[in-house]
Amino acid sequence: MIQVSRLPNGLRVVTDTMKEVETVSLGVWCGVGSRLETPDISGISHLLEHMAFKGTTRRTPLQIAEEVENVGGYMNAYTSEEKTAYYVKMLKQDALLGLDIVADILQNSTMDAQELAKEKSVVLQEIGRAYDSPDDIIFDYFGTVAYPDQAVGRPVLGSKETVSAISSEQLREYMHREYTADRLVLSAAGNVSHEFMVEKAEKMFSKLRTEGGDNIQKAVYHGGEFMEVRPIEQVNLLLGMDGVSLHHPLYMSQKILATILGGGMSSRLFQEIREKRGMVYSIFAYARAFQDAGNFMVYAGTGEEEAHELLYVLADELVKAQDGFSKEEIERAQNQLKAQLLMKLESTSARCERNAKQVLDKNKVSSVEESVAEINAVTNDSLQEVLGILLKSEPTLIGVGPVEKMPHVEQIRERLSPGV
Repeated sequence: MIQVSRLPNGLRVVTDTMKEVETVSLGVWCGVGSRLETPDISGISHLLEHMAFKGTTRRTPLQIAEEVENVGGYMNAYTSEEKTAYYVKMLKQDALLGLDIVADILQNSTMDAQELAKEKSVVLQEIGRAYDSPDDIIFDYFGTVAYPDQAVGRPVLGSKETVSAISSEQLREYMHREYTADRLVLSAAGNVSHEFMVEKAEKMFSKLRTEGGDNIQKAVYHGGEFMEVRPIEQVNLLLGMDGVSLHHPLYMSQKILATILGGGMSSRLFQEIREKRGMVYSIFAYARAFQDAGNFMVYAGTGEEEAHELLYVLADELVKAQDGFSKEEIERAQNQLKAQLLMKLESTSARCERNAKQVLDKNKVSSVEESVAEINAVTNDSLQEVLGILLKSEPTLIGVGPVEKMPHVEQIRERLSPGV
């Protein structure tokens, strides 16, 4: 059973009680990410996520790790453009310990200068690793081109220059300013009661400031092109377009469209470009959505000689999609999304995360029946409607590798708009 409460300080608590399991997954999801950053502190949200584990007024970094692992627990975190999460998974009898540790790192982190110097080195290595992975860094390049000079377009990790310059005082100020109770959701799923979580949370999260500001810069999509020549074997390419936001009525249609076109081995792009033509090893479509923006993207890894033809075939397949989709294609994609949803519900960690994100994004948790109904409501007409939005937008084309023979974005734009 899912229950949601709001504490007097504004912190929302959502629980999903599963008495049949022996574990509890719990954590805090913060409506704070790289979209709140100014250019000079780009990467501070992610660096803060790292530093939260590096000592509090009550625990050393080693004690944080040992207390979790002494009871066989697991702890982790992540940062995105709009969210940062800190979560644990414990046996049910250790839920209070897990909650105490999460509350501690979110309110009592010291941001010690010596620990910061070491952790900066770790993050700089992470930035270097991302740069060394063309199929990773290409998505950062997409953001820079599609959303120039905007926080939503800057890499979540930041740059080596900005991360190196961030101080302990800046981290403390940022955490105090942005990690306010109204932006946080405490979520728990597993063998735990709602009353227990609410009672303990009210005591343990009492240090949080009540309200934060609303300083997210509106996302404005541009489009364009970026090519980076690298002496590697594969051309990594990414073609993307302006799509719909998380709250748009066509949000689910955009997800279904990505699934039909590039969501698996039976998808149109996989069948046409890999199976029939043998032009790629990897190709997939991806729909992402923010609070006020969204994108449809297709990634492919191919050879230098194949890149030119591949992009034209890809553009042709997108145009061909305007002829409509069969009932079987739509049902297959719907079944894929429904199966993903239902399979995740067997995991306490996935349920914990799903509920937290829904409360952050919509201030409520949709039932499984509501989510399934939303998927089932997608029709060929709604798919064509969102496809029309995509094809009218300015494309963004990114290439990394031996890209000299790739067509330019202007040529792809013309291919996507035949007869215009």
